[in-house]
Amino acid sequence: MRLLHTSDWHLGRSFHRENLVDAQAVFLDHLVDTVLNRSVDVVVVAGDLYDRALPPVDAVKLFDRALGRIRATGARAVLISGNHDSMARMDFATGLIDAAGVHLRSSLDGVGTPVVIDDGHGPVAFYGIPYLEPEIARHRWELPGRGHTAAVGHAMDLVRADLAERPGTRSVVLSHAFVTGGEPSDSERDISVGGASHVPASVYDGVDYAALGHLHGRQTITPSVRYSGSPLAYSFSEEHHVKGSWLVDLDADGLAGAEFVEAPVPRPLSRIRGRLEDLLTRPEWESRTGHWLQVTLTDPRRPARPMDRIRERFPHTLLLDFAPEGAAAEHRAATAPVADRGEREVVADFVTWSRGEAITPEEAALVDTAVERIRIQEAR
Repeated sequence: MRLLHTSDWHLGRSFHRENLVDAQAVFLDHLVDTVLNRSVDVVVVAGDLYDRALPPVDAVKLFDRALGRIRATGARAVLISGNHDSMARMDFATGLIDAAGVHLRSSLDGVGTPVVIDDGHGPVAFYGIPYLEPEIARHRWELPGRGHTAAVGHAMDLVRADLAERPGTRSVVLSHAFVTGGEPSDSERDISVGGASHVPASVYDGVDYAALGHLHGRQTITPSVRYSGSPLAYSFSEEHHVKGSWLVDLDADGLAGAEFVEAPVPRPLSRIRGRLEDLLTRPEWESRTGHWLQVTLTDPRRPARPMDRIRERFPHTLLLDFAPEGAAAEHRAATAPVADRGEREVVADFVTWSRGEAITPEEAALVDTAVERIRIQEAR
């Protein structure tokens, strides 16, 4: 059986106010072509299908078309919700679309109950573990422990218990989580609870392949535990990422191999720095004129009309920052981009900026409680 492991589509997301729907459509064209040209049997999407709980209409239409086109190739699709998705909304009508060969798992109730798909070697059980908000999982499953490790660990216990009743069945788990050893970027939403967000890779022991989502860079945690990463760059910290999907083969004994299939790059992105006149005149910067750019100016004094002048040569400049040469580092929390940062970091920086003193542990605990309550409300 051949799988295509992808994740973190974030349909409906913009990149510093640049609408990405056309670029996301190009990726989905590439995905469907890969399914056809590489004889993919099952497409697995490990969460964050949308960028927010209430996605825009054009994102919903794009998602609908993508699923229809995947099924038209003859491939099946198994998907889970991520921390950007609404668990309850994504769970709507899943029983009906199962019959169409599209299997979306977005509920705690279905954890441990697989989608079983057969090939020439027998059955393969696909277990969906959607993003688990730890406090919701703790109350639903009456867990003694708190945090992500307790929630994902219990989910995997359910998976292993079911798999034990299916001798000879190969297994694939889809999970949306932050696994220890993974390298984050600036574009993932913070999922820490009381400072803890990681789960150990060993939690996925006992299955043939774990298709992970949440981190936006492709990563091999172990040969059988991998992140595909997001199909597009969603922050400038991802300028050196190679985007795409894992092509995974299962033989009669389990995992037979994995190959990374690169996705098209709609527009490269870069971070450049220097004095304004140097950036505008020096020939070595010519190769960046078509890139999305984050520009840091190092002039001792802030130049007049800097963005207008930068965009004369670099029309796709999205961010402009100032770091004067020789100047002492200044606290710039008030002007730092908020969209790509965690809620706790934003609040902590604002407190420090507004009163000149760092947030206290007691205040940080209050912020943690408030963020958890908001997330639980959003997930319902």
